[in-house]
Amino acid sequence: MKLQLEAVSAAHPAARPGAAPALRAIDLTVQAGEAVAVIGPSGAGKTSLLQVMACALPPREGRLRLDGQDPWALPRAALQRLRGRLFLAPQVPPLPPRQRVVTAVLAGRLPAMGLWASLRSLVHPDDLPGAQAALESFGLADKLFDRVDRLSGGERQRVGLARTLVAPASLWLIDEPLSALDPTRAEQAIAALIDRARERGATLVASLHQVDVALSRFPRVVGLRDGVLAFDLPATQVSPEHLAQLYARHEHELLPGRPAAADVPPPRSPAPVGMLCR
Repeated sequence: MKLQLEAVSAAHPAARPGAAPALRAIDLTVQAGEAVAVIGPSGAGKTSLLQVMACALPPREGRLRLDGQDPWALPRAALQRLRGRLFLAPQVPPLPPRQRVVTAVLAGRLPAMGLWASLRSLVHPDDLPGAQAALESFGLADKLFDRVDRLSGGERQRVGLARTLVAPASLWLIDEPLSALDPTRAEQAIAALIDRARERGATLVASLHQVDVALSRFPRVVGLRDGVLAFDLPATQVSPEHLAQLYARHEHELLPGRPAAADVPPPRSPAPVGMLCR
């Protein structure tokens, strides 16, 4: 799917009146099948950019085009069909805690399914091999029938990413996919996303805090700061000077990704202690 943003400005729905827009006059074109990393300091507007691309946040000014169509000019039914061709993976995936992993993964197909098929899939998962193959790509094949609340933070994030591989989407929008992963798992996850997107001809746009990963794994890197496009370059042409300007006053965010405490299992409630009173 081809993406075009023409002078797009956007504001978060919860922003206070008079607050600066999250995005300002963004001009950006991503060709079908491209893999693009979006980097920038915290608060740069990376998540808002992905939400605009996913038709979740309408532009305040300018125009978004997906395969030449303005989604916000389409009738509601046509807009819903278009959204079925997109997949937005948030940084914190919305996984019901008591749900089985297999059901959580196959939920990636729900946007393109009808109501009754969606309800049936939630009760009786209909593609165990597909779910297991997606989990295998992220090192989680043995978690197929585990409950989500038994997973660590990093495992939950990888389950959210596995949803991408089962979604019938031609545009993958991935927000901070490595934030809860240690370096080994991060390398496995980003390789799975890039390789599977290439195999399917899907367009991949991922926001990343890990600048080293963006430069080493993505052919094209977009720099965003204060809602403005700072640069749009082949990764090989992104210089230390570009990064220094992009992360000015945020230099600590240029450090390579550190192991995340979120990959440790969440603390459980202490077991009750029996007491004998005399």
